[in-house]
Amino acid sequence: MNRSQTARHGWDLFVSPWHLDERIEGFPVPAGAVTFTGSVEPPASEIDGMIRRYRDIADAVARSDRPLVLAGDCLTALGPDAGLQRRHRDLSLIWLDAHGDFNTPAISVSGYLAGMSLAMLTGRAPEPICERLELRAVPDEHAVLIGARDLDPAERDALDESRVRRVAADPEAVRGAVSRSSGEIYVHVDVDVIDGDDLPGLKFPAGEGPSFSLVEECLAQIVDAVAPTAASISCAWRPDRIADESTRRAIARLAAAIGAELEWAAEGASRA
Repeated sequence: MNRSQTARHGWDLFVSPWHLDERIEGFPVPAGAVTFTGSVEPPASEIDGMIRRYRDIADAVARSDRPLVLAGDCLTALGPDAGLQRRHRDLSLIWLDAHGDFNTPAISVSGYLAGMSLAMLTGRAPEPICERLELRAVPDEHAVLIGARDLDPAERDALDESRVRRVAADPEAVRGAVSRSSGEIYVHVDVDVIDGDDLPGLKFPAGEGPSFSLVEECLAQIVDAVAPTAASISCAWRPDRIADESTRRAIARLAAAIGAELEWAAEGASRA
């Protein structure tokens, strides 16, 4: 594994062009980013392949001063979290998403693993991935969920019973909530937190939500208040839209809101 060739405004760039175990063709890769292409040897199972990739991401993040990871789903956030925990004892999560990602195998209607991402990170679903990544549960009070509006009934109940702080995508409210965060800060943004009318082609649009500019304002407040140590962007567009120029512009805008400048190149990215 090589460090990313280009760090823009202090960020090291990494790309995981996968949705769970499915490679995403045409996924946008910034110039100088390290891309996780997956193992040459076929894994014993789909889960094994994902865990192997998350370990590779964790290794890279653990060596990075300030990582920014672009991925095709929210579950990939387990990799950066595992890497950050190797270096930092206390970690807080700031999670911007139209969905709660707070399902578990016991309550999920669909069994969709990426819909369990925040639940896994807070210790509610250690199997089949977290234990093998040696993840420590992030305490509920160290997690802020911003902009979630599309929740399954059991998932909503689980969030209500938790100590995870839920905040609307309002810049003033966001600043107040994240200002109480402690330790190192990991910011995760799922693009579907933005209203689907303002950002077309999303894989999982979630009804009326904040505008793109409002989400940018929220991110600006987060960066100003707590100076994140790491960040990830879940680029959950439909396969027919992921390679669009508009998609690259949207990713670049979100990255710029956290202080990372992206440049795009069709060829020449480092690979892992």
